[in-house]
Amino acid sequence: MRVLMVGDVVGRPGRDALQQLLPELRASLAIDRIIVNGENAAAGRGLTEQIARQMLRLGVDVITSGNHIFDVREFVPALDNDWPVLRPANYPPGTPGRGMVRIDGLTVINLMGRTFMPMPLDDPFRVADELLDQVPADDIVLVDFHAEATSEKQAIAWYLDGRVAGVVGTHTHVPTADQRILPGGTAMCTDLGMCGARDSIIGDDVNAVLHRFLTSMPTRLPVADGPVAVLNSVLIEIDEQTHRAVSIERVDRECLVSI
Repeated sequence: MRVLMVGDVVGRPGRDALQQLLPELRASLAIDRIIVNGENAAAGRGLTEQIARQMLRLGVDVITSGNHIFDVREFVPALDNDWPVLRPANYPPGTPGRGMVRIDGLTVINLMGRTFMPMPLDDPFRVADELLDQVPADDIVLVDFHAEATSEKQAIAWYLDGRVAGVVGTHTHVPTADQRILPGGTAMCTDLGMCGARDSIIGDDVNAVLHRFLTSMPTRLPVADGPVAVLNSVLIEIDEQTHRAVSIERVDRECLVSI
């Protein structure tokens, strides 16, 4: 099984990059499944039902998320729909949505870190243990770990080594070059990166971000415009007999988008 895991989609430039690049990538790389983090897809903060359905129609199999998934309040009830849109599983009991989905022998788990993150959550390590106890023995398992701290991302990858096929980090929007297969057969990458405007600061308008840093004043951070967008991802090849990763490689592309 060949799975493309795509970094956080940031606003319209990120959505345009998906629309332009995913069909060609699926064909040229013989991709079987596509997992995309969509928590910033709606104007840089949150997700809408319309955008989620557009992404699924593009061939995305699972949409994962993180701390911005509840930013569009109208979308929150849709998290309880019977569809492959996830919020981190370690939110407290009673939170709308779910953090794990199973599709044709592939289980995807969405978790969120606690170090330097804005809200207290349940322990992602223990929640991972609980969820893995529920996964059928013949399933391949992949994890999107949405977190700030590099050490926490690496720690959970090592903690789950040999029990899942892959652990990838999202949230920082900056792609890392540390992709590797751990001794137990788990592919890992500290951060996938993003889909968004190339000439930006993590997808946001450069001048607005600089103004915030230079003045320490609260500043609205609009999504940056094009004309060039990036798509950051990794391709993980998994042995369907052993459920362990065979390879992991970065897949990073650029394209022109409308302004």
